[in-house]
Amino acid sequence: MKKAALFLAVAASLWATSVSAMTVQEFLTAANRIPRNPTALLRSDTRRLMNEMKTAFKTVGDEQKAAQAAGRRPATCVPEGARISLSPDMIMARFNAIPPARRNISVTQAVREWMAAEHPCPA
Repeated sequence: MKKAALFLAVAASLWATSVSAMTVQEFLTAANRIPRNPTALLRSDTRRLMNEMKTAFKTVGDEQKAAQAAGRRPATCVPEGARISLSPDMIMARFNAIPPARRNISVTQAVREWMAAEHPCPA
């Protein structure tokens, strides 16, 4: 019984460390393989990229709330309750504008920088 629990704990920790954030380059590579037509929404790749963006925006929003709650200046100042609407073309344009040498940053970091540029905090 103890061996099984130990095995599960080790397996879970190895799996957790092997999962890494998607880079902008990985995002762009996957996105460029998706056809630009209505059937794209049926593809698992599309849903994976949409979830990656959703997670990135949630993370950036949570960081902003945590910084504000702690009395620190947040990296972004997206208005409370703001609905940010993005098209695939907007996302691709923004990510393609990142220099190739910097495309190894995570999608979350790219969204963080994007929101900081679009919604800067007052000094």
